[in-house]
Amino acid sequence: MGRDHNPVPGQWYESLEDEETFLVLSVDEDAELIELQYEDGDVEEIDYETWQELDLDLTEEPEGWSGSEDEEEDDEEIDEDDDDDWDDDDEDDDDEDDDDDYGDRDDY
Repeated sequence: MGRDHNPVPGQWYESLEDEETFLVLSVDEDAELIELQYEDGDVEEIDYETWQELDLDLTEEPEGWSGSEDEEEDDEEIDEDDDDDWDDDDEDDDDEDDDDDYGDRDDY
């Protein structure tokens, strides 16, 4: 007999029929659609009727999961690193060099 679970965004499920693991990304109650992301990264939308036919079990996030949420975090880390590439000391050095090349800028 199948196990009935409501789709919950952020929850991992395992289909007992085909042993596929997936994450519920979103639930659109108005359109009656559920967006899933499989362990291999594929994204699919299914309707509530299809969901009800699935024999599911709750499961944990797969080890080594590198889905969209992790990519967003990596992007944020890259953005922060990009900010760190700008060294204030280098900018100050450039300003000093400009002063030497052009003299007192108030005269221009």
